[in-house]
This record gives sequence, C-alpha cells and structure tokens, in this order.
Amino acid sequence: MSFKKLLEPLKENLETQGILEPNDLQSKILSKIKGGLSMIVVAPVNSGKTTSLVISVVNKLKAAFEDAPRALIFVKDKQSALELEATFNTYSKGTDLRVYCAYEEYDLEKQREDIYVGVDVIIGTPKRINKLFYLNSINLNKLQMFIVEDADFVFKTNMVSEINRTPESIGKCQYLVFTDRYDARYERWEETFMYNAETVVVKK
Repeated sequence: MSFKKLLEPLKENLETQGILEPNDLQSKILSKIKGGLSMIVVAPVNSGKTTSLVISVVNKLKAAFEDAPRALIFVKDKQSALELEATFNTYSKGTDLRVYCAYEEYDLEKQREDIYVGVDVIIGTPKRINKLFYLNSINLNKLQMFIVEDADFVFKTNMVSEINRTPESIGKCQYLVFTDRYDARYERWEETFMYNAETVVVKK
C-alpha cells in the first residue's frame, strides 16, 4: 500500500518527518492490516514496526468517536507507553484522536476519571489495563484493534496470563502482535484468540 492511500493529515505528518514511501516492512503489512487481517509481525529493531503500528491505528480510526476506546495497545512499562504516545502525537496531528496512557505509577482513580471522559486509543501495561477493566473503567464493546507492541516482554516478564485475560471479554476484533523474534508460544494465541492470523517475517 502506498502512502497516497492514507488519511491526508497522516500522509502530511509522514512527509514532515521525511517519510515519503513505505519501507520493506510497511509494504508487506500495511494493506493487510487496513483490510482487517490479524497478524503476528516479526521484524528486527529499527525496521519500522512502531511507525507501522501508529500508521495503521491512525489510518483506521481517523477521528474521535464516542467515548469507548477502539484500540488497546499493550506495552512493557511506563517509559514504553510514553514513548509510543509521543509517536502517536507526531503522526496524529490534524486529527482529533484521543490517545491515553495507563500505567502503574499513576493514580488509579485519576486514570478512571480520565478514561470516563472519552478516549480512542489506550496505551498501557497489562496489569494496569486489566485492573481498570475489572473495575469497569474500560468499555471494550467498541474495541476494533487489540495490539501488543514489542511482544518479547510478555514472556520475559511472565505477563502471558494478563494478555490472555482481556480477549475473553472482547467480541470481534483485529489482533496485531509486533515482535523482534518469533516465539513458539505465539501459537497458543493463534489457537485461543488470534484465529486465522498471518505471520509475516522480515529479516535484516
């Protein structure tokens, strides 16, 4: 998929950052993600995984809509959440998409209040997202995209049960996993909630 088919503000933001054409990874996955395919994307560091993630979410959601989040993104920790939020802020300029970070180091009640006001994208750690969900602070009825960024951390930090728990409460949804290396344990996700997912491997 060429960038010509992207949302106009997103295309302009990419051009401002000097990104004029999709790289190898983006050429392989952007059109498939746009089409709604669930995917496990395996590619090395600095291959454009994070940019691909943000492009896909911004291009699909386009603008603020109602109050419930439509994209839920799991990350390793507070720093990862804030870095991803900053990337979203760069590429979502000109849209009114509401991106929110949820992590353990921030007051839980304040996070509940913030989310209640309305968000489109929640970026958070697995433990905090699940805590908010079980306190009825995250409405998953409108969710369209369930994403795990740099998914290696899930197994290294024993967060598998936290990730597995959320899909049990989600209806039809697109699942995207971005990782530096393939792990056979992803096959379990394909068996339980990532039905018909395609695995794309891009090497250096």
